[in-house]
Amino acid sequence: MLPYSTLGRKARDISKGRLDGRSQEIQRLIGRAMRAAVDLEALGPRTLWVDCDVLQADGGTRTAAITGSYVALALAIRKLLTEGRLNRSPLVTPVAAVSVGIVAGVPLLDLDYTEDAGAEVDLNLVMTGTGAFVEVQGTGEQGTFTQAQLDDLLALGRAGIEQLLAAQQAVLSPS
Repeated sequence: MLPYSTLGRKARDISKGRLDGRSQEIQRLIGRAMRAAVDLEALGPRTLWVDCDVLQADGGTRTAAITGSYVALALAIRKLLTEGRLNRSPLVTPVAAVSVGIVAGVPLLDLDYTEDAGAEVDLNLVMTGTGAFVEVQGTGEQGTFTQAQLDDLLALGRAGIEQLLAAQQAVLSPS
């Protein structure tokens, strides 16, 4: 996250000489999500670095980073294909992520900071374009939640991810 992305100025991790725990967790989550989208054998002996700068941290930063990272990854793969550095695309499925939660008893999609801070249940959902789960991170912030509530959140999150996948496809479609 960049300085001034939060209400109080956040120091760059480099100024401390190491990543903070949150940055490390977000990096690992994005890495897991991107690996789910790629056939690593087809990619070959390459390392693709996707750099995500959070300009405004208002809730859902890690899920937005995953959804945007897939677009950056797809564009990088497209460039490698165009340059003849890859014979075929190693992309196997798109990936997107969204936050959902229960706030004041109401299931909500894409929580902002205020909603996230007051959520009774907070859940991040990462899914592929084939409908498979990459990761589900859910917490009963103010107690527990039921199977029915979880099912409602998963359905709401799936619907949100379908919208994000369509937006990714629209951005990546040739003009």
